[in-house]
Amino acid sequence: MPKPASLPGVSHVLAVASGKGGVGKSTTAVNLALAMSRAGLSVGLLDADIYGPNIPVMMGRKVQPDMDETRGMIPVERLGVKFISLGLIAGDGVPIVWRGPMLAKMLTQFLHDVAWAPLDCLIIDLPPGTGDVQLTLTQSVAISGAVIVTTPQEIALEDVRRGIRMFETVHVPVLGILENMSYYICPKCDKKHAIFSEGGGRTMADQFEVPFLGEVPLSTALREASDTGEPLVDPSHPVTKTYDEIAQTVIGHLSD
Repeated sequence: MPKPASLPGVSHVLAVASGKGGVGKSTTAVNLALAMSRAGLSVGLLDADIYGPNIPVMMGRKVQPDMDETRGMIPVERLGVKFISLGLIAGDGVPIVWRGPMLAKMLTQFLHDVAWAPLDCLIIDLPPGTGDVQLTLTQSVAISGAVIVTTPQEIALEDVRRGIRMFETVHVPVLGILENMSYYICPKCDKKHAIFSEGGGRTMADQFEVPFLGEVPLSTALREASDTGEPLVDPSHPVTKTYDEIAQTVIGHLSD
């Protein structure tokens, strides 16, 4: 089978994946995209979670994308990041009741019929698991690497194992594991509390010999930013600094 081609005018395609839902994968995709943009890269964000397209809410902009006769769909832009999502097109609260072939067609259109170029990196927010969308993506475009998001508890880590093996099967390098909701800092005592266990992401990275990208804490500010569509971009905030550090590590791996 021939290798999939690169997207014209896009230097790198980066998949953000998780083995299960609820681990903060979309939050990671949004904040990683913003951090890479702050680092000076031209960045796009494709919401491939067709059944749960939350990127427009998190990015705080829900408008119909414009069309260009020659270039295709024009991605919406905010805070220096271009993005596209079915959530920009479908009505509010409308369920997406599609079988696999329809998902594949939509993802292919988002890849090839959107005016992404020029981009240094297109980040793709995948749905959880190892299903149709993941397979379509790896067959449709050359992927530079994947970032896998997990939380520390064992039930999430078991799904990480499946995700890593899936990317190994389709010959996509795993650039690292990011552990979300790693700890909570009590505002009264200023101590770290490992609510969902601790160290699981790093242990998993060591086991599979992939980089450990870092720990993102439970943060009320981050949750509020996602809910209100006002992304956390204050460079002095500890969570923003964490994402900036993770972005620099990912950029380094993409450049290797």
